[in-house]
Amino acid sequence: MFNRARAQRKVSRLMQTIKAAVCRAFGAPLEIEDIQLRPPKLGEVEVTLDAVAICHSDISYAEGAWGGSLPAVYGHEAAGVVSKTGDAVRGLKEGDSVVVTLIRACGTCGNCAGGKPTLCDTPYDGDHGPIKTAEGGKLHQAMATGGFAEKVVVDQNQVVRIGDNIPKDAASLIACGVITGVGAVVNAAQLRAGQDVVVIGAGGVGLNAIQGARIAGARRIVAVDMSAEKLEIAKEFGATDGVLATQDKPWKAAFDALGGRGADAVIVTVGAIPAYDQATRYLGTGGKVIMVGMPHSGAQSSYEPVILAAVGQGMVGSKMGDVVIQRDIPWMVDLYAQGRLKLDELISGRWRLEQINEAIADTKSGSARRNVIVFDR
Repeated sequence: MFNRARAQRKVSRLMQTIKAAVCRAFGAPLEIEDIQLRPPKLGEVEVTLDAVAICHSDISYAEGAWGGSLPAVYGHEAAGVVSKTGDAVRGLKEGDSVVVTLIRACGTCGNCAGGKPTLCDTPYDGDHGPIKTAEGGKLHQAMATGGFAEKVVVDQNQVVRIGDNIPKDAASLIACGVITGVGAVVNAAQLRAGQDVVVIGAGGVGLNAIQGARIAGARRIVAVDMSAEKLEIAKEFGATDGVLATQDKPWKAAFDALGGRGADAVIVTVGAIPAYDQATRYLGTGGKVIMVGMPHSGAQSSYEPVILAAVGQGMVGSKMGDVVIQRDIPWMVDLYAQGRLKLDELISGRWRLEQINEAIADTKSGSARRNVIVFDR
């Protein structure tokens, strides 16, 4: 007991104070507070953040859509510079520019060993992570990241080194929205050149799915959204056609755009149940729906399975684009450097941490592509 208490006192002396946006009640505004951050342990790195993007998943968690532990620090699309390393860290050093993801893969479970690190079976206890309240109380590190803060301590496997030449606000988008959208097309749908794609939802993830389809060589890319303005933006990212979801039987307009046939892949990037209810109607023979958007817990959709069975259609979930971050993020960074992957154009606004509630409100309005919190340092 004496040794344990002494170790705890030593850790408390090493804790540093940083600012973070803390969620103390679901649905309430986030509060900017001083919190405590411990040094990195074995296999961990500390990253001083330059930018963290606001994802709809952060908002859904903060609203209580999927439950969770409070108080908590959300945020999981981040980029910055390694400022400390723990023991046994390989391939990373202080001063490295990095992207920080929520994909905390153990590397040894069945899914990790099978090449599916986004489905890692090893649980992470965010209640006992590297952060505490200013008073030393429990503070949940949400999604193994807690990126709405000046610094994070994360496992080295969550981090990918990038060049100094890519702006951090753009790089932060790769951590979730970009890999999720592009990966859904390339990894989950395994789209081949010449095939047709329908993307339901032209928000941040949807635009990246559209980019992924363009990069993969799709013949036609049909964007479906409630907003005519978003459909025009979708064409800037590679959509060949746009269909308003508000019209009667919008899948018929998609069929017309595809020359009278259904799509090889339908990527659902929004968590709206009507979008899921209609998704299979856009499919062609042998096509499949890739389920990306996450409805609130308890929400249900329905299908007529005999149709899917009769024409060989399918449905599959895709978490974080089924990516392997050490393989896919460097590829996407290189695409950005070549001008083939749009990142800067995805940013709707840049905000300070103190403005995070305004940035969240702007994101919820539906007009934003991606809002980014930037840190001055």
